Amino acid sequence: MSQPSTVTLKTKLAILSVGLLSFVGILVETSMNVTFPTLIKTMGVSLDTVQWLTTGYLLLTTIVMSTTAYVLKRFNPKPLFLFAALVCLLGGILCWLAPNFPVLLTGRLLQAVATGISIPLMFQLIFTYVPRNQLGTYTGLASVIVSLAPALGPTYGGILTSVWSWRVIFVGIVPLLALLAILGAFNISGKALGVGDKKFDYLGAILLAITFTSLLFTFNNAGTHGWLSPNFGLWCLWSIVMIGAMVTYAIKGRRQLIDYSILKLPILRLRLFNYFGLQFINIGLSFVLPLFAQTVLGASAMTAGLMMLPGAIVGAITGPIAGRIYDKQGPTTLLTFSAIMASAALLLFWLTTDYFTVIIMAVIYALLRVGFNTGFGTAISDGSTRVPLPQKSDQNSMFSMMQQYAGSIGTSIMSAVIAGYEIHHPTVTGTIMGSKLDFLLLFVLAIAILVSVLHVKRLEAGQN
Repeated sequence: MSQPSTVTLKTKLAILSVGLLSFVGILVETSMNVTFPTLIKTMGVSLDTVQWLTTGYLLLTTIVMSTTAYVLKRFNPKPLFLFAALVCLLGGILCWLAPNFPVLLTGRLLQAVATGISIPLMFQLIFTYVPRNQLGTYTGLASVIVSLAPALGPTYGGILTSVWSWRVIFVGIVPLLALLAILGAFNISGKALGVGDKKFDYLGAILLAITFTSLLFTFNNAGTHGWLSPNFGLWCLWSIVMIGAMVTYAIKGRRQLIDYSILKLPILRLRLFNYFGLQFINIGLSFVLPLFAQTVLGASAMTAGLMMLPGAIVGAITGPIAGRIYDKQGPTTLLTFSAIMASAALLLFWLTTDYFTVIIMAVIYALLRVGFNTGFGTAISDGSTRVPLPQKSDQNSMFSMMQQYAGSIGTSIMSAVIAGYEIHHPTVTGTIMGSKLDFLLLFVLAIAILVSVLHVKRLEAGQN
């Protein structure tokens, strides 16, 4: 199938409906971050437990996304979309009425299934029906959907939690989901590419789920028992064993969830690291900053949420502009600028932690969002050009999967660092010390992203 020369109105509406479904799922995800202090009190759970509303959601989203390389080839787009919309709606109603934490978590996990389908489906529609000379623009807009929602989530959740109740977060999405289902039903079309005689890789899915879950429990144990505890050490050993088993199966297994051979492309691997790293930073900060504002500065949930709003607006403006620049000039300058801006903002977070005010945090976060939104869509856009059309669903699934897991593992590690300090220090002191170390870790990651971008530049210069 060749790519079309223009983007029809029907295609635009199809992408919009799937994109907004993805937006709703991610918006609610980070909306919950500002409710954590409230939920800890009202439901009688600890920080290590309540953070599973984010970590567990992102983990299941990741696992579902790992299957989409097969699912997108096996099932037509419209039934997949309608299934995702229905599951998201059911999950939202369950969360709204949840009498306790386990029921609330169950509702969030249902919504994770919906997001795990909708995000890869959105990018699949773009990579299939958008011509290459407009790819940057559309993936830039898609990246805004994926990245703006985590930034707006704390604002949305903070306002509703302060004025009414955290339950209203879920009430607000019900009519929107109904409208999106109607919009998608009339505009999404197309046929799946088909899987031939290929069968679903159940063993691969189980191994991946166990491995990813093990890593999260490893860091959760660090936060609960300490980084030097036997529990953490044993979970580290188990995670290493599972990683080895998963890698061995990926290399030698006859069936594969994803065509891992695309990782033999050096530039694709580095673009995947870039994409993963930026989302790790993005979701990690969306957890740390509202928590710091409420726990240390005594800000309300509304104030903590509004603190993130300027950055969300700046990011929403930056993403599409970066997409248009990519269409004209390519990725190198954008990704270099992105990594430098992210590094500078995280260095400022680290150096000024002891002097934080809500305004200082908001300003630095806005700088971070410029860097993030410049590089996030660019990385997946350029990654999609490195593989042929038959492998785009594999590339799409892999990037989407790792983007979600970046958020899950990022939240888990950021939480574990803070919780680890709180074992030996009062809550406020532990939060300050833990946040400062979190900022330093994210700064090191941003520097690694910059190195990867410069390495790609050298590789491409060598090819020419």
